[in-house]
Amino acid sequence: MLGAHQPLGAYPAIITRPGREAGATAQIAGGVPAMCDGVTQGRPGMELSLFSRDLIAMATAMSLSHNMFDAVICLGVCDKIVPGLLIGALRFGHLPVLFLPAGPMPSGLPNNEKARVRQLHAEGKVGRDKLLDAESASYHSPGTCTFYGTANSNQMMMELMGLHLPGSAFINPGTPLREAMVKATARRAAQITALGRDYRPLGEAIDARAIVNAIVGLHATGGSTNHTLHIFAIARAAGLIVNWDDFEALSRVTPLLAKIYPNGPADVNHFHAAGGMGFLVRELLGAGWLHGDVLTPGADSLADFAREPVLDGDTLSWRDAPETSLDTDVLRPFDHPVANDGGLRVVSGVLGRGVIKVSAVKPEHRRVTAPALVFDTQDGLLAAFKAGELERDFVAVVRFQGPRANGMPELHKLTPTLGVLQDRGFKVALVTDGRMSGASGKVPAAIHVCPEALEGGPIARVRDGDLITVDADKGVLTLARDDEAAALASRPAAVCDLTSSHRGLGRELFAGFRMIASSAEEGALSIPGLCEPDPVPSAAEPVS
Repeated sequence: MLGAHQPLGAYPAIITRPGREAGATAQIAGGVPAMCDGVTQGRPGMELSLFSRDLIAMATAMSLSHNMFDAVICLGVCDKIVPGLLIGALRFGHLPVLFLPAGPMPSGLPNNEKARVRQLHAEGKVGRDKLLDAESASYHSPGTCTFYGTANSNQMMMELMGLHLPGSAFINPGTPLREAMVKATARRAAQITALGRDYRPLGEAIDARAIVNAIVGLHATGGSTNHTLHIFAIARAAGLIVNWDDFEALSRVTPLLAKIYPNGPADVNHFHAAGGMGFLVRELLGAGWLHGDVLTPGADSLADFAREPVLDGDTLSWRDAPETSLDTDVLRPFDHPVANDGGLRVVSGVLGRGVIKVSAVKPEHRRVTAPALVFDTQDGLLAAFKAGELERDFVAVVRFQGPRANGMPELHKLTPTLGVLQDRGFKVALVTDGRMSGASGKVPAAIHVCPEALEGGPIARVRDGDLITVDADKGVLTLARDDEAAALASRPAAVCDLTSSHRGLGRELFAGFRMIASSAEEGALSIPGLCEPDPVPSAAEPVS
């Protein structure tokens, strides 16, 4: 059904023959749900989106539970699918695992034009027909969306973790090179099992160094804020603990080397053409910003990922990535970055603790002090906009959007509306215990705020008119007036009737997920075995 996954339908048949030629039998172990955040955006199904990651992890474990396999190939692309597959596969760490993406669709309507039409529609200046024309021109063929959101950030991460064959991330679907990479992945999977001489199990590949490499890659490319959740969940599945402080520390020292929408007008096809992953890996490795000594299932070493695949007739080979960027408006060398840091900040204060992505936010918009306007649903904010009630400076507090409240949906539907108001000259910011899109854009948004409102977090006590300061540069999320800040804890916490978010369209089936979901900084996990780390044995206890 979904364009990003459609090319994967042909992969099993393609994989079978080269697997057999390598002495292996390729079988489909199982399938996982593959929803699209774009299709469900602003709709009830989005409230199942984050939970789909944990369901995919469990489905992956169920698929591998027969314990009959020597290696695994995971077919995955989009936002929750790749993290879910990896979380599940990590519980089978003795198996070599490779990932196979579908690749991005060819470029369509430029991303800036798509965003312009969305804003015009939000203002009521163009009708639904023009909006649908723009969307159809943007998402026009099989393959992944071309903006640099969570799906394409997934592919970058899998490459830097060594779980792809080098250069696999951004080859368009339906091309001879893409098919050759699918076949080569099958052969590679057969080569790295415990039956041979080059055993490369997933549990040894994904260690602390691999996690750091993935985070550095996110910062260097301006990747998705959703990975401030997913990396933590992946790390826990690998027996590691990562938090937002680790993310920010790496962001402060990692230069931004890429300008891909929403950080710039280019898409991932332009990034790939400018030198892509091969150029990026070589620059980061050469500067000492990646751990080059990790175990890489997809190649002999991480240095091999500084190369790019080429097809000469039917022969697949790899060559060195370009020595210089072919388009410095899209991809820069390490010593001439787009920005000196990765653009992700932790914000904290009396309102809680969250994250904010500033790589697409102009410096003059990174600090906002304005009265709060409080909403318990995103539809409430949109209704206020349509009624003309938001023509002023304000900080929108959209609460009861956390994992335990309603599954922590993305609130990307608010992006065009807030963008319109900012363009009209108003100081606007968003504070929420929910998520924004992996393509979080030009409006400052303090997201994933913990504790969430349903758990009695401070944002449950904010009232309309409270003066809020969101300062991304200084990492501040607070009430600007000392008297209000002092009185905050004594106020009663607001309550919200969440019945409409808990029933209908299958949401009632996920009551258990909501009840046990961990905080955003713990990955918003609903898998009890991963929510808490294993206890550390005392000195008196034997260690097996």
